[in-house]
Amino acid sequence: MSEETKALASVQKEVDQWIKEVGVRYFNELTNMAQLTEEVGEVARIMARRYGEQSEKESDKSKDLGEELADVLFVVVCLANQTGVDLQTAWERRMESKTSRDKDRHRNNEKLL
Repeated sequence: MSEETKALASVQKEVDQWIKEVGVRYFNELTNMAQLTEEVGEVARIMARRYGEQSEKESDKSKDLGEELADVLFVVVCLANQTGVDLQTAWERRMESKTSRDKDRHRNNEKLL
């Protein structure tokens, strides 16, 4: 088990503990899905204005991309916890699958060279 996957299990436990001690309870799954959409929208706004072609508003300049990405991660972990998904196991399976499927695909992509 790699350190990265151990970290996912640790994050799931940390979020669950926070919810129980501070958050009172998990929002229901549909509410959290809406929350996730909101948080991804905030990341998209920063990306479009800071790294894309849209001009950045003065009120957006103080927004921290890392914090917004962490908000996305928090809600994803909440959804995993409340639906019984072990992110550690899911991550390991997904990375094995991607590696097997894409091992030569990107190296042979002329667009990436």
